[in-house]
Amino acid sequence: MAMVLILAVALWVLGAVLGTPARLRWIMIGAVWLGVVLLHLLLPGGHPMRAATGENAAPWLLLGGAVGIGLAYAAVLRALRARSRSATAPEETRAGTFSDAELERYARHIVLHEIGGPGQKALKNARVLVIGAGGLGSPVMLYLAAAGVGTIGVIDDDAVEASNLQRQVIHPDASLGLPKVQSAAQAIRAQNPHVAVRPYHRRLTDEIAQDLFADYDVILDGVDNSATRYLSNRAAVATGRPLVSGALTQWEGQLSVFDPARGAPCYQCVFPEAADPALVPSCAEAGVMAALPGVIGAMMATEAIKLITGAGAALRGEMLIYDALYGDARKFTLARRADCPVCGEIKEKEHAG
Repeated sequence: MAMVLILAVALWVLGAVLGTPARLRWIMIGAVWLGVVLLHLLLPGGHPMRAATGENAAPWLLLGGAVGIGLAYAAVLRALRARSRSATAPEETRAGTFSDAELERYARHIVLHEIGGPGQKALKNARVLVIGAGGLGSPVMLYLAAAGVGTIGVIDDDAVEASNLQRQVIHPDASLGLPKVQSAAQAIRAQNPHVAVRPYHRRLTDEIAQDLFADYDVILDGVDNSATRYLSNRAAVATGRPLVSGALTQWEGQLSVFDPARGAPCYQCVFPEAADPALVPSCAEAGVMAALPGVIGAMMATEAIKLITGAGAALRGEMLIYDALYGDARKFTLARRADCPVCGEIKEKEHAG
């Protein structure tokens, strides 16, 4: 009998060392106990296996009953404690809205007349997808997380490189070589543990875009290639999601909210065709000032927060151009194109949606 008890203790200790959940360890020990009981019930008296395990099933049955009663008692105690904590928890927590820690964290938002409690609750319930975890995606995700957006998705197929660190502030030096979405997810969770992060380490494609966008309320586009921008625009229009789009080069950045479902133009209304790559060099070719993505990315996060909370007036039908070199900002009005191949067929009755 002692050998079986030693085996049970060894299984428990080994499971603890390997990080096996307690419930699984109890199952393994229960399997050993059941095996011993079956030996006593099935083998004839005097069998060596019965002799090695105590000759009689009664002690094992009593031991199993005592352990079972103890486990049941512990389970009842845990249930009563959980019920007690639930009964004494703040009403906000029981209602599934805010814990005391969240109320303190978002206090400066809640006192803003334009956001308040309802706006902060809308942020917590919102799902925002960020396309690109680079220069623009970095400040966007950090500020959305800080603001309390409940679910942040990020899609990107790149890994962190040394040349990214000059402006992609969500990635630390320790993340070199990691997928950008993994590095970003770690930073978001460290910044705000109340936020859920959904990292997608892959390229956005036609096959997945619409299904992915349909699972989010607002889409933010911070990519640096035309093909993905036009794809994002098509998927956003098809799913009726507002698209907050930002772009930058050297010292200048721009942003707008493309939302034809609510009367604004789409990206292709404004840019019917992709520019010649020779005329629009990439950041790697032309360079970009380190803080510029932070400025434009923070503005993009601001537009997303306004869209979610209903505060102020979003940049629908307008484009903001920011010149960091001379500290100049300009705004232009944008118009829908009736012949736009992407949004031209949207009926006016849908615009008010």
